[in-house]
Amino acid sequence: MNMRKRFVSMVAFSLVLASGIFVGVTMDTTDAAPADGARIYEMRTYTCNEGKLEDLHARFANHTNALFVKHNMTLIGYWTPHDGDTKDNTLIYVIGHESRDAAKENWRNFIADPVWKEAYAASRADGPIVAGIESVFMDPTDYSPLR
Repeated sequence: MNMRKRFVSMVAFSLVLASGIFVGVTMDTTDAAPADGARIYEMRTYTCNEGKLEDLHARFANHTNALFVKHNMTLIGYWTPHDGDTKDNTLIYVIGHESRDAAKENWRNFIADPVWKEAYAASRADGPIVAGIESVFMDPTDYSPLR
């Protein structure tokens, strides 16, 4: 694993861990879904083309988030690296799905949505925003406050 990917993975893990701690402190875990392996979380890391991170932020804020909700994806959190080589071109986020099969269906419906197609095309009018996407599906542990 190259140094950049290792750094992004460490930052993402730290952020997910910190968000879990925050949720655990602020959430009554008796209301949490059981950790039966059904609910799944997806951590996605977007690497932007130079100078395009603000365009990606705008696309998420103005279009993507609402479409994620429309297509049954639970918004967990969004982060950018605080420092390092990736701070000016990286967005890391975590979303939740009811199951891995539901994730496939959610993404299929999201990609096919005409509103998404229009927003995607408009956001790329001055060139592509994203250079690469990494996706990792994660299962919560039985002791995780976020399930």
